[in-house]
This record gives sequence, structure tokens and C-alpha cells, in this order.
Amino acid sequence: MTPNPLLGVGFHWLGGLASASFYVPYRGVKRWSWEIYWLTGGIVSWLIAPWLFAALQTEDLLGVLAAAPRRAILWPIVFGMLWGFGGLTYGLTMRYLGLSLGMAVVLGLCTVFGTLIPPLFQGDFAAKLLDTTSGLIVLLGLGVTLLGIVVVALAGARKDAALSVEAKRAAVAEFDFRKGIGVAIFSGIMSSCFAFGLAAGEPVRVLSAAAGTGPLWTGLPVLCLVMFGGLVTNGIWCTILIARNRSAGQWIGRASRISNAGSDIGTDVAPDVDGGRTPLVANFLLCAVAGLAWYFQFFFYTMGESQMGRFGFSSWTLHMASIIIFGTLWGFAFREWRDAAPRVRATVWGGVALLVLATVIIGYGNRLAA
Repeated sequence: MTPNPLLGVGFHWLGGLASASFYVPYRGVKRWSWEIYWLTGGIVSWLIAPWLFAALQTEDLLGVLAAAPRRAILWPIVFGMLWGFGGLTYGLTMRYLGLSLGMAVVLGLCTVFGTLIPPLFQGDFAAKLLDTTSGLIVLLGLGVTLLGIVVVALAGARKDAALSVEAKRAAVAEFDFRKGIGVAIFSGIMSSCFAFGLAAGEPVRVLSAAAGTGPLWTGLPVLCLVMFGGLVTNGIWCTILIARNRSAGQWIGRASRISNAGSDIGTDVAPDVDGGRTPLVANFLLCAVAGLAWYFQFFFYTMGESQMGRFGFSSWTLHMASIIIFGTLWGFAFREWRDAAPRVRATVWGGVALLVLATVIIGYGNRLAA
């Protein structure tokens, strides 16, 4: 099948929508600690969904994995574990730097490393990006993406600056620039390891295609490996929190202390003062929906990457841009920008427009190379 970069951009937008939306169902979960609902949804996104969809769409899934070189199995799992550390430390970045600055640093680094390191590692950076018009256009798209991230972050900073003193203390009570930058760099690099894991699993994709799997689905077996690595890291941390907070009984409706800080690797535990019953069925369903949405971001990512031709690594830039676009839209939907000044709202929309433009530029550059 001939690559279709514009179709690939559409798939990446769907992936960005799924990523920006996955946390919405968690907002409806009641009387469960963070570690309980995060692990419940995670089992769906990191284990059940990857293997289910890979089994449905891959020809001879187990045979493909058995025939793959050991390094093509091991390294995607290792990179997936490192990606898991990036997700866990993302919350710490928000704690020390605040949402706006933290997002700019983490997603900016994640975009740069996740996009540029694979071709550098493979030794074809110059051939793909510097020696061709299409490659230079893709680099331009990367630059516009970073500019869009900065503009959105600046809008968020201006919105935060308008908060009252009490609200500022509540938002960034532990502001520490030096510590925050260090954590942000670590989080950004670790989060980009997902892209490295997909690149390391390329031999598996080749074997999947040789077995007769359709072009859109050849990346699904690699997702099984990378997501399993993420399950290992997140599963270990959630297990530690469950043991520390004694929260396992929440899965069967027992009342216990409710952790408020799981995602930022904190230790705060607040008493459960709600005397109502735990809506177990609703909680499990909401976590399942959240887990599926989390998985679908990468499901559509691999589909989009399959359409980007020789510049498949640029998919990571498109993915990051799409997440911010739809995440900002959700922010408006939840009225987070309600009290922002008109100039600030215009700034954030300008940043979103730059990100949309970046996806068009990168899609055009890929189309020239197709």
C-alpha cells in the first residue's frame, strides 16, 4: 500500500483526541484511591487491549513474536519501562513548576527527543532531514510545533498569574525551579522512550508484514511489548502505594483511606469521610473506558505512522501536537479558561493554530517524500 501522509495526520489527530480524553472518565470514579483506579484502567490499556487488538488484526501473532530476534523483543519492553517512569514523574514536574511551565518543558523535550533521536540512532539523520527539501519541511514543522507549545504554555502562565495569592499557593505550593527543571528533563526524556521502543521493534513489524498482516496493523505486536513494559513500572509503583495505603479492599467496596496524590508520586493520604456506598460497577466501567482511550492513542499512532513513509519518526511530533490541541479544547470544555482575559484566550488559540499548522506542514513534507 502506498503511504498516504495526509491520512496519517488524520490518524494522529484521532490518537491525540484519545490521549487528551482518557482522563475524563476517571473524573467520575468515586471512593477509589488514585492507585486503585490507575491500575484498574492500566490493566486494560497496558495488557488486555494491546493483546486483544493485536490478536484480532495480526496474522499468527504468537508465531511473529516467536520468530523475532531477542533484541527486538527485549528492547521495546525496556523502553516501555523507561516510558513508565516518564509518566510517573510528570506529576512531580507539575508540582514543582506549575502546569504551564512544566508542560512546556516536558512536552517540548519529549517532542524533540522522541522525533530526532531515532534517526540519529539509526545514522540517517542527515540523509532524511538535511539533504532533502521534504526533510527540511519536516524540520520546519517540528520548529512550529515547539513554538506552538511555548505559546500555549505562555497563555497558561498568564492565566495563572491572574489567580489570587491563595489560588497561586494552592496551584504551585512547592515551586522549586532547580528541582523542577531536573525532574522535567528526566520526565521528558523518559516519556520519549515510547518512540524509541516502537523504533526498536521494527523487526517485529517486518515479520508481521511478511506473515500477511495488513499495513495499518503491523505495529500492533510492538505495542504489546512496549505497553507491557509500561505495566511493569506502573504496576510496581501502584502495588507499593496499595500496600502503604492499605487500599486493596476498595476493589470490593471496602472503605479505606483515599490517596490524593498518586500521580505525582506523593504520600498524602486523606480520610474517607463519604459515608456512601462505592459504585463498583460504574467505577470498573469508567476505568475500562479510560484504559481503552489511553490505549487507542497508540493504536491510532501506529496506524498513522504506517502512512508517513520514510519520515515515520515525525509521527511523534504529530502525536504531541495533537495531544496539546485536544487537551486545550477539553480545558475550554471544562471552563478552565473561563476567568482568563480575552487577550490570554486569544493567545492560547494562537498556540493551537500554530500546532494545527505544524501538523499540516509535517504532513506536506511527508507527502513530498512519499
